[in-house]
Parts: sequence; C-alpha cells; structure tokens
Amino acid sequence: MARKQLKSPSPGHCMVVEDDSLLAATIEAVLIDAGALSVSLCASTAQAMAQLQKQLPDVLVLDVHLADSDDGWALAELVATIGPKRPRIIFSTGSPDDIPQSIRKLGTVLAKPYAPEELAALAMPAPQKGLLQRLRP
Repeated sequence: MARKQLKSPSPGHCMVVEDDSLLAATIEAVLIDAGALSVSLCASTAQAMAQLQKQLPDVLVLDVHLADSDDGWALAELVATIGPKRPRIIFSTGSPDDIPQSIRKLGTVLAKPYAPEELAALAMPAPQKGLLQRLRP
C-alpha cells in the first residue's frame, strides 16, 4: 500500500506592506523560501487597501510607519474585523514602542532588524491539533 505524502505547511498567500523596496524584496524572498504560495508587495496603505479588495492574504507583514501613513497598524485593525479566518499579522517595524498596546495583541511584533528565520517561523500556520490531541486534558 502506498503511503500518502504529507504536505509540508506553507505560509499560504502573503502580503507585505513595506515602503523600503530593498527590505520588501528581502521579506518577499524569505516568505518564498518558506514556501509561500504568493507574495504581494505594497509600498503604501493605499496600495494595500486596493490589494485587500482583490485577495485576503493568509499572512500580513506590516510596517507601521509608511510613506503615506504613520499608523500603518490601521490595516491590522481592518483585517482583524474580517472574521474567524483573518490573516496572521506580523508587525515588522523599527519602532515597536509606537504600536499601541491594544493593537499589539492583533499580531506579533518583530523589531527591525530581525533574523529571517524569525519571520519565516511566524509566517507558518499553527499546527492543527488532531482528534486525540483535542481530547487529551
């Protein structure tokens, strides 16, 4: 009997909102190397809003100080209202203390500079618990 090949986890569809083009390209490469199905790059809040109308990502990597907005976390607030299958939010910022406490709980904060492995690990979906794991106390 042939064994079924298990699919390795993937970050899925990712959106990177970052106005530094070199950093955005680096984050894109990290996510692709981690197995992302696609990566959309947005340099502004306006571009991100337009992209969100086309496709909701599985992962949102978000800088909070953008060229067109100093409160990029407003995007995190928006996607948090979408419902139970909201994107995993990763704040990628050089100013982690600027993020209000009420917003921090919407995702994970990575202070720039950070190791690519940290981003890749956070982008992965949480392991699904099987039936036996859910039944154990």
